[in-house]
Amino acid sequence: MKKTKLSGPAIFMYSVIAITLITSLICFGVYYGNINTNDLFLWIGVTSFTIMYHLWMRIILGNFTTKFKKHISYKHWWFKERKFEKGLYKFLKVKKWKNKALTFQPELFSVKDYSLEEIANTMTKSELDHWINEILSLTTLIFGLIWGEMWIFALTAFAAMLFDAQFIVIQRFNRPRIIKIIEKQKNKK
Repeated sequence: MKKTKLSGPAIFMYSVIAITLITSLICFGVYYGNINTNDLFLWIGVTSFTIMYHLWMRIILGNFTTKFKKHISYKHWWFKERKFEKGLYKFLKVKKWKNKALTFQPELFSVKDYSLEEIANTMTKSELDHWINEILSLTTLIFGLIWGEMWIFALTAFAAMLFDAQFIVIQRFNRPRIIKIIEKQKNKK
């Protein structure tokens, strides 16, 4: 497995994680160390921690599910296109905005380096990661039990779920097109 250079979105994500981790540690240290008990320090710390948690969780999950990549197949029923999807994607105008979304590891979708089947499976793994992220986003509600203000954590969970939903939509929009090409190639042989 060759080591690849980090993409711009990956560098951005790691940078935000580092900045929010440091910010949350400083703010928690100031607030809980009784240096300054102004609630502003607590909430900047909590907000920074929550952002860091959401991003870090996504990286950890992506690395974890990579271990099972060979067991994830675009042929599984869950990843098949549903009848309503084409109409939904047209309504959402996915074709117009899908190329503007950030891709953490764009090199994994390279037709120069990977077969179309490998790319279809990578798209499937990516979609699965984002479905799991949807569920894990709700874990921030636990922070509401610790710090109160449950509505703030519900809002961040919802925002994180919307963020992941765009990637699910993109994978589900693109994969059927790749599969059609795969099937045409198989029929030619």
